[in-house]
Amino acid sequence: MAYNPAMDSTHTFRPATAADAPLIAALVESAYRGDASRVGWTTEADFLHGRRTDVTEIETLLAGGNGRFVLFERDGTLLASCYIERRERTCYFGMFSVHPPAQGAGIGRLVIEEVERIAREEWRCDQVEMTVIDIRAELIAWYERRGYRRTGRLGPFPYGDERFGIPQRDDLRFEYLVKDLP
Repeated sequence: MAYNPAMDSTHTFRPATAADAPLIAALVESAYRGDASRVGWTTEADFLHGRRTDVTEIETLLAGGNGRFVLFERDGTLLASCYIERRERTCYFGMFSVHPPAQGAGIGRLVIEEVERIAREEWRCDQVEMTVIDIRAELIAWYERRGYRRTGRLGPFPYGDERFGIPQRDDLRFEYLVKDLP
């Protein structure tokens, strides 16, 4: 039987600390790049090679004043993380990663609910915004089922900047998705 986090009282959310940077970097890499990412459905390995992040980038984000990493753990094991950043009345949501073997078990939905709670209750934001590579139709559809909408606003992929990976195609762009919070 698949793990169902909604039935599990041992899962917790917590903000990350600097000591978590190596774990977060490893989780993000496993969810997006390389053969390990192919176990889950969020892989970018078919169109982006190279790294997705590293410990230095995570440490820099952790040291910033407007954002934090939200960690989802079960029995002390990190299964999901995301980075959120307050941008006036908008909460930016990114670097969302679920451990590939645990994908499809409802963890992502719980993380999004926690992000939206933080944005609404703690930060008093009006909306959550994210960017998704626009060829990721299945992923965009998943977000749409959770109330996010496509804005039609597109941003360029940072070709030539290997910090974001090594593109294997020349048509990558970011699309902005938003969800208004009640």
